[in-house]
Amino acid sequence: MSTHIGAAPGEIAPRVLLPGDPLRAKWIAETYLEGAKCYSTVRNMFGFTGTYQGIPVSVQGSGMGMPSASIYAHELLAEYGVKRLIRVGSCGALSTGLELRDVVAAIGSSTDSNMNRQRFDNLVDYAPVADFGLLRTAVDVAERRDLPMRVGQVFAADAFYSDQPGLYEKLARYGVLAVEMESAALYTIAARFGAQALTILTVSDHIALGTKVSAEDRERTFSAMVEVALDTVIS
Repeated sequence: MSTHIGAAPGEIAPRVLLPGDPLRAKWIAETYLEGAKCYSTVRNMFGFTGTYQGIPVSVQGSGMGMPSASIYAHELLAEYGVKRLIRVGSCGALSTGLELRDVVAAIGSSTDSNMNRQRFDNLVDYAPVADFGLLRTAVDVAERRDLPMRVGQVFAADAFYSDQPGLYEKLARYGVLAVEMESAALYTIAARFGAQALTILTVSDHIALGTKVSAEDRERTFSAMVEVALDTVIS
């Protein structure tokens, strides 16, 4: 059993969806997985395993921010032999080309976190990127579902509330689509363990325009994103 997950060997599937919110993990498991069973309630960060189209899939809450997500990604890969991780979460749009409820697949992730600098002895600005096979599959799945999905770079922020004026505008000028808080760490840790990782996000608010979706609209949009992620992770 790992320190923060506590599942017994064999209770976690090789394919895992990673929502930040543990209650969203519960909702995904109850809505989409057959025979879902809870394997962890440690710190109320729920994890479930069931089957999707006959294939074992787990859903594990990972918390907010890179320090929390790193713990769960590391333990899943290092101690439970997980091979595929897909983060499903929300993001704030930076690009004016995005609208509320749009779905974004993160091909790469810039960050202001120092986690990767420390990992590479402050010598390298490591560029965390998605697994191309998963990304290509997700794009194909979205097209078959007639779901428009933007593919591009995102920004993984260390702080949710930033005091850096103009940062988001500058990132948008350099083609960064949206901001979230976990993908850079997820991609880096997956690379370290030779695993596949992808981040799929739904625009829940627009930083540039100051707009946001309601809780009801967010839930409906998340359904489409989760279905793309599930079809991708079992491919």
